[in-house]
Amino acid sequence: MQNFSNIPALQDGFTREWHSREDLPAGRNGLERLIIEQHLSNFRLWHEEDQARTPNASAEKIVQVKRNIDRLNQQRNDLIEEIDRTLLDSLRHVDTRSAELHSETPGMMIDRLSILSLKLYHTREEAERKDASDEHRRRNLERLKILEEQRSDLAENLRRLWDDLHAGRRRFKLYRQLKMYNDPALNPEIYRRKG
Repeated sequence: MQNFSNIPALQDGFTREWHSREDLPAGRNGLERLIIEQHLSNFRLWHEEDQARTPNASAEKIVQVKRNIDRLNQQRNDLIEEIDRTLLDSLRHVDTRSAELHSETPGMMIDRLSILSLKLYHTREEAERKDASDEHRRRNLERLKILEEQRSDLAENLRRLWDDLHAGRRRFKLYRQLKMYNDPALNPEIYRRKG
């Protein structure tokens, strides 16, 4: 996938599809597959977080949902890093000695585009809800415009960053998330109970 302009449409298509049937498509490889897998992690995370906010949910349900959220968030971050590794590998031939360092990685930007795709889908649902008030629908139409502008700006910035990376004007590093909460050796609530 060399055309970063297609990422929002790709994410939107899967967001719609997964609300009917959740599966990974066959025949997708490389960077495109990583982007889809990362988006699926966000999709699942979004819906787990909705469950965590269900009024009157049992304590057992909240515990299970919280563990699912931790697992999905770890998966999401691992895939962001894998996207960045893949992109860095594709840029090995570019001379970056005089390139300015970009603090946000393309993987992080793709993650933000993924979340915006989900926000757009669900805000659109709220704007079209037949059982909601006119005020509710109007407020969500306003939110929809803001989200569309934010995503358009971010997608354009990602496209420009990719051009700059290829031209050697900018560079990025692999920033590891180094999450601690899923590691029993680093979470004091886990290792203190074992000892």
